[in-house]
Parts: sequence; C-alpha cells; structure tokens
Amino acid sequence: MLSGCRRLLWGRFPTARFPRPPPAAAGSGPVGPGGGRGYAPPAERKRFYQNVSISQGEGGFEINLDHRKLKTPQGKLFTVPSEALAIAVATEWDSQKDTIKFYTMHLTTLCNTALDNPTQRNKMQLIRAAVKFLETDTVCYRVEEPAALAELQRNEWDPVVAWAEKRYNVAIGSSTSILGPNIPASTKETFVSHLASYNMWALQGIEYVITQLKSLILSMGLIDRHITVEKAVLLSRLEEEYQIQRWGSVEWAHDYDLCELRARTAAGTLFVHLCSESSTVKHKLLQD
Repeated sequence: MLSGCRRLLWGRFPTARFPRPPPAAAGSGPVGPGGGRGYAPPAERKRFYQNVSISQGEGGFEINLDHRKLKTPQGKLFTVPSEALAIAVATEWDSQKDTIKFYTMHLTTLCNTALDNPTQRNKMQLIRAAVKFLETDTVCYRVEEPAALAELQRNEWDPVVAWAEKRYNVAIGSSTSILGPNIPASTKETFVSHLASYNMWALQGIEYVITQLKSLILSMGLIDRHITVEKAVLLSRLEEEYQIQRWGSVEWAHDYDLCELRARTAAGTLFVHLCSESSTVKHKLLQD
C-alpha cells in the first residue's frame, strides 16, 4: 500500500528530496526563533508494531500502528488534515526497522507540535515570529572582506533577494553593517499578509524551515518552488562552504551537518505543501 503512495509523493513534490543521514543525537525536534518552540523527540525505542495504516475519522486522517491509534505526547489523538500528509507520516513509521529512531521522523514531530501547540501560540504570533527573521536574515547580512567572499555573496544571494522583491513587490536590500539592513515596515506587513493566507499547520512548517535556513527569503523561495532544497541549504551555508573550500572540511562532520540540514529542510517544506493540500489521493493508489 505505502509503496505506491511514496511514488505519488515523490512525483508531486520533486524538490523535497530526503537524503538518508547518519544517526543523529536526540533532541533534534523543531525549534523556533526563541528556542524550545516544538517537541524534541526521544532518541529511540524498540519497534512494537508490525503494520502501519491510515484511516479517516471525524477530525481528519489517523495513523494506526497495528490496532492502536497513534497519539501525541499530550495524549491527543494523532489526526492530520490531509490524506497525503497521513501517508507521509505513515511512511515514516513504516520505514523504521527494529528500532524506532524518532529523531529521523521530522514530519511526525511537526504534526505533534501542530496538534499539541506546546507554547500555546496563535496564528498571528506564529506569523510575527516568522517575519521577525527578516531583521536578521542570512542573505541580507554581507561582508566587505575578504573580497572573494563578498563577491560570492553578491553573485549567489543578490538574485534571490531580487526575486523576492519582485515576487512580493517589496524593498529588502542588504547591508554590511552589524546592525543589518533597515527593512521597511511596509515590507514586513506585506509578508505578514502573505503568511496569513496559510493555515496554522502550514505556518508551523514555514517557521521550522525558516529556523533551519536562518532566512525568511530563502524559505519563501523554497516553498514557492523558486529554488530547490539543495540550493536553499547551499545558500544558507554560503560562508561555511567558502571556508571549507579554502581550508578544507572536518572528516565526516561537515557532511553529516549538511545531510541533516537537507533532511530537516526537505521535511519542513514537504510538510507545508501537504498541509496546504486540498485534493484527495486516489483510492487506487492507496491499494497499490
């Protein structure tokens, strides 16, 4: 059943590629701008179920582990708003082997955060927290020296900033000052209005992606499918990649960090799209 669903999700969201990272440390759950915004899942436990399935209930789509209903950390019934998201979460659980590695299950953790809302924030608070990242957006902070890095930032970041300014009809700019760029209030309000078009679940995913990339601009470019996950992650790590090219990398450590960041960013992006889905997956694909 789930094999056909995986093919469906890959076909519909080609930019959300999930690399397989090496084992990570526990506590890699979603964290917002102020830290501790979402759940940090436990490290791992022995798999206690054989089969994973989804079913439709009164509140949405549910995940079944054998005959048990999946629940959130607060004990709520784990119910998601779209069938496609339910399939993606079920795939995470179905992909676990003898040991359940919760820190690899980013979609499940994001759903838990959306359902339990542990920090009790409302929609406008989520939006304001996301827009606040503009004040410290990675692609808006520039260096003057070394000249090679300054040129690299102009060549790689300027096109994304220009795209965002045209896409949202706003002024953003950049700065070499430690105080950062002076973002107009009208620009912030435009992004507030745009983000208000998303539902609460999608906003949780958007904030998660922004936190990974340290950039609202890169996150919106990714969610709007202007850039890929790989490109967004590369641009968010531009200075680090420059230093690696110049001084070399620490064996396995840099590759691990890159792989983990791609996985989290891809999961957050997929979560946003699946939470915004209005169409129902065809029944025959569920039976494949």
